[in-house]
Formats: sequence, C-alpha cells, structure tokens
Amino acid sequence: MNKPNIFKREINYVLLLLPALLIYCTFFIFPTIKTALYSFTNWSDVHPVVVKFVGIDNYIALFKDSIYLTGIKNTLIYAVLAMLGQNLLAIPLAVFLNKRLKTKNLLRAAFFLPAVFSVLVIGFLWNFMYSPSDFGLINQLVVALGFERINFLGDPHLALYSVIIASVWQWVGYTMVIYLANLQSISTDYYEAAKIDRASGLQMFRYITLPLLLPAITFNTVMGMINGMKVFDIVYALTGGGPGYSTETIVSLMIKKGLSEGFYSYGAAFGIVFVILVGFITFIHFTLIKMWERR
Repeated sequence: MNKPNIFKREINYVLLLLPALLIYCTFFIFPTIKTALYSFTNWSDVHPVVVKFVGIDNYIALFKDSIYLTGIKNTLIYAVLAMLGQNLLAIPLAVFLNKRLKTKNLLRAAFFLPAVFSVLVIGFLWNFMYSPSDFGLINQLVVALGFERINFLGDPHLALYSVIIASVWQWVGYTMVIYLANLQSISTDYYEAAKIDRASGLQMFRYITLPLLLPAITFNTVMGMINGMKVFDIVYALTGGGPGYSTETIVSLMIKKGLSEGFYSYGAAFGIVFVILVGFITFIHFTLIKMWERR
C-alpha cells in the first residue's frame, strides 16, 4: 500500500532536481563531452570546416610542449602555496578575532574588505605597489632599508610568488570568515573543562579548536585548491603571463592557444587534461583529509 506513496514522493524529488540537472548537463556535461571529442581532431583556424580525426596527436604534442608543462607546474605551485598561505594565516587570525575585543567587528571588516573588490582591481593595486619606479610603495620601503630595488613582476624567479602574495592578501579575510563561523559554533563548555584541567592555551588550540575546525578546514583547503587550479584573472592583471612564460597558468594558456591563436582542438586537449588533473588532485586532497579524520 505504501508503494504508490513512495513512488509519488520520488517523482516529486526528481521534478525538483530536474531544472538543476538540466542546467548542469547543458553547461557542463554536454560541453565537456564536445570538448573531449574535439580534442581528438585537427579543428583550428587552419581547418575550420574540414575537421579530421587525428587520434591522440594533440595529447602527445601537448606533453612534448615545454610551455604547457610550465603552465601546469606554475598552476600547481600557485594552487598549493596560495591555499596554504590563506589557511595558515586565516586560522590564527580567526582565533584572535573570535576573542572579546572592542574593535573586533571593525577588524573583521577590514580583513574581509579586499575579498569584496574585483580581482582585476586588486591586481592593478598590487601592480602599483610592486612597481620598481619611485612611486612603488614596497620598493620605497626596500630602498629606505638600504637595499636595491626589486623588480617583483619583471624577475621570472619572483613574479609567480609575487602574484601568490597578492592573491593570499585578497582572500585570507574570506577564509577567516569561514573559520570564524565554525569557531562560533564550538561550545564553550570544552574550554571551561580544559581550564579546570589546567590546560594551556596551546593545548586547548591543539586538542579542542583544531579538531573541531575540521569542517571549515576541509571546505577552505578543497575550495582553495580548486580555485587555485582555475587561476587566471590575478595573473592577467599583474603580469599577463610574463615575463616570458614564468607566470602562465593552465587557464591562461588554454585561452591564448585555444582561443586567441585559433588552435581549438589543441586547447580542447589541454582542457581535458585540466579537468582530469583537478579531479585527481581533489581526490587526493579528500583522501588525505579522511586519513587525518581517522587519526
């Protein structure tokens, strides 16, 4: 007798999910399948109409291309360091601003404010600060301390790390807000019991705060890695991928090679490699977090 009711309930759930499923298939599944198919062809501005199947030639050429390998390396370095920088700074910042401070609301707003601005605005701001000219704020401090001017964005050995610093500065406040929300859900009873047992502040952080912050840590680290793998705008605003190819990323190369230069199938192959790489890194990330949870 309950079967019709169960069937009716399941149909209602399917109907509720159908619009989201259609949007997901239209804007992700279908384009991904088409991209995968085109990655095995010679589609480009040279062959815009007569498209031929070339097998895995695009993938072989891709992994022989030092520029693309540089883009993958830069993206991995950016994703890991930006994610670590944001979280390592945001956790102590959130703990500090969770205390009873008279100016805590003002300080929270000040740290969160950079996340409100467009990434391009942040890029132009840091371009001004990094400038080796007389008006460059950071180089003014460097010269005042008696050192030579540093070409942060013009030196291929420093440019990528300079971009990472600007990105961490922008998003550390956003990451902090996530940790603050998690901290405020932790019962004070744990800390009161720890004080009775004469636990130090460091011990309370290690054995109470950090384990109970795991949901926020999982969210921030996973999203930080995914966003880092997709980075384009801050690189475009600060360096445009230069000097040379020292700050090129996967997405910037996909846009340049796949769209601007007209090698569509080559860009499609790089896009598929990008999807697989992001999926693999996310899987590894979740696996490591699960191993930490079981400890």
